[in-house]
Amino acid sequence: MPISHRLLAVSVAVMWGLNFIAIDASLGQFPPFLLVALRFAIIAVPTLLLVPRPQVPVRWLLGYGIGFGTLQFLFLYWGMAVGMPTGLASLVLQSSAPFTVLLGAVAFRDRVSARQLVGLGVATLGLAVVGWSQAQAAAFAPFLLVLAGGFGWAIGNVSNARARATNPLHLTLWMSVVPPVPMFALSLVVEGPDAIAAAFVPGPHMVPALVGLAYTVLIGTLVGSGIWTWLMARHPAGVVAPFSMLVPVVGLSASAVLLGEHIEVATALGAALVIGGVLWGSLRKAGARTSPAPAGTEETVAPPHSTREPVGS
Repeated sequence: MPISHRLLAVSVAVMWGLNFIAIDASLGQFPPFLLVALRFAIIAVPTLLLVPRPQVPVRWLLGYGIGFGTLQFLFLYWGMAVGMPTGLASLVLQSSAPFTVLLGAVAFRDRVSARQLVGLGVATLGLAVVGWSQAQAAAFAPFLLVLAGGFGWAIGNVSNARARATNPLHLTLWMSVVPPVPMFALSLVVEGPDAIAAAFVPGPHMVPALVGLAYTVLIGTLVGSGIWTWLMARHPAGVVAPFSMLVPVVGLSASAVLLGEHIEVATALGAALVIGGVLWGSLRKAGARTSPAPAGTEETVAPPHSTREPVGS
């Protein structure tokens, strides 16, 4: 993975880390299921009217939309709405990285290099350290909800990688067509018409909520997810996904500065392990192939005479 692509992956981590602050502001006005529906409906309507559907298998488009768009944000917003601290949510959601590697290996027989495994293990250890230091800040139920969101993201990751979209931006836009209808229906049934109507009544939280929603749509979804999709189309999911572990570093830092959430020494140590693990896992072994691998393949540390075969469907 060339350095320019690594920098792009890091920039997405910064965008998504700050996105948790925007989500927190929006949840001050909108109930969680309605907020997910609004987030994607704003993109879905012009997409249906103006953007050609990407020529990818429908199952991978639906998998991306259901996993990344629907399940991830349903459980993330729900967890944050019932008490998950913003910084801790940004951490737990990054369980998507090990979930992605696990799904790829189990469901599609993807191969993972020894370097990637070591880097992922170190980064996961860092997440565990941060999670342990922050555990007292959240109840177990919100933790499980956000963990389920991480698994949804992983489903989206493996579907995204196997879609092999020739135009990743179109795939990102059309992914947004999937969540609005089921999420509006869920909001109507669970949150109710009164809560939906109350969300649009002007109040003190309306301005920051709308600013947060605009950031989520424009930066978090269009720009961030567009770059992420572009990277996923050019590199194995197991190579790109670990960069998402940088998101909690940004999320925890921004939450401390902007929301006053305290960062313990153990949290800072865990964040350092996350960064080190991601960087180590993304480096190539000396003499390894430098050209991008096809989407849906994994590279293994192999002797010079061996071959590398694409895996997955």
